[in-house]
Amino acid sequence: MYSEQDVFDFIEEEDVRFIRLSYFDVFGHQKNVSIQPSVMERAFKEGILIDGSAIAGFEPIEKSDLFLRPDPNTLAILPWRSFDGSVIRLYCDIYDADGNLYQNNTRYLLKQAIDEARHLQVPIQIRSEFEFYLFQLDENGEPTKKPLDHAGYMDIAPEDMGEDIRRQICGYLSEMGVEPMASHHEEGPGQNEIDFQFNEPLASADSCATFRWVVKATAQSMGLYADFSPKPIPDAPGSGTHIHIQVDPLEPFLAGILDHIRELTLFLNPTAASYDRLGEHKAPKYVTWDYANRSQLVRIPAGSRQIELRSPDGYANSYLAYTLLIYAGLDGVRRGLELMPNCDENLCGRLMTCEELPASFKAAKEIAAKSEWIRHYVPAGILEAYLER
Repeated sequence: MYSEQDVFDFIEEEDVRFIRLSYFDVFGHQKNVSIQPSVMERAFKEGILIDGSAIAGFEPIEKSDLFLRPDPNTLAILPWRSFDGSVIRLYCDIYDADGNLYQNNTRYLLKQAIDEARHLQVPIQIRSEFEFYLFQLDENGEPTKKPLDHAGYMDIAPEDMGEDIRRQICGYLSEMGVEPMASHHEEGPGQNEIDFQFNEPLASADSCATFRWVVKATAQSMGLYADFSPKPIPDAPGSGTHIHIQVDPLEPFLAGILDHIRELTLFLNPTAASYDRLGEHKAPKYVTWDYANRSQLVRIPAGSRQIELRSPDGYANSYLAYTLLIYAGLDGVRRGLELMPNCDENLCGRLMTCEELPASFKAAKEIAAKSEWIRHYVPAGILEAYLER
């Protein structure tokens, strides 16, 4: 844990020239303002003013003043920017003009969900696995749909041309205090996967945000484009973000997630392209679970006591996704829900009679809009932003 004084000491010892104060809109897009060391004391005490009306899902212009206050525990150096003086990043809490924590900040919503889990004495650890494509740039530096390579699942060099960039990404992440667990080539041409270790939910979501930033920055520096979209190549496997949850008790928690999954799918799969992926190439379609079975919405990996949810994709806001999954699971624990029977079949490409995930972006919006449960946990401004997307 870092304190404010630790941040000031680090700035002096590491010759820090710029500090990036980072935060997120309701869709999980990272924003930042850069300040110099002389402004840090004011940032901690008073906050740095931003225009909330310019941020998706935040405030109207008539009450747009919001303030960023850095969270010292998120201090990280930017290894690809630290030449001729260091650059650091701090994620921020957001406050309104009255000094209250801002309700439409999804990082704050996740903190509230974590507090609820602690109150119910339900210990939760979360990690994510990210799939993404690497595409070449054209002569003008614009992204193409030409993949970096044509390797397959866990291939090695020379077929796998992504080894060096994955190594560089993992190296940068380690320097920033984020330790990847594994990395490899995925099934699609130019498709890669990097997995993370279990952590407390807020730290895990912060790591997800850091990861996306590092991947995009590293790819750009190597003349490539990193694509987290769910279905960038129509005939190739889509990219998912599998979310693993270690929790006790597991069964009612999982039952709660399955009970609410259709309502919260909009926030796990928040674009029209998300629904081109679901139901194809091992991406789930039905509300089912099983042991070790990768054709299911949820699987419990062999030899483990953890939930692997396979429907989310890389466009999901990890803070909001984690928030709603925690609340859904806690609802199952609170109500003592019984887990439905597992489905031990290969569902890839099959037509089943069991309940399905929403089949389209429109359907997901309609289900979320009608859900009282969603309206209880998702502030009106955030829900409206997703429904109007």
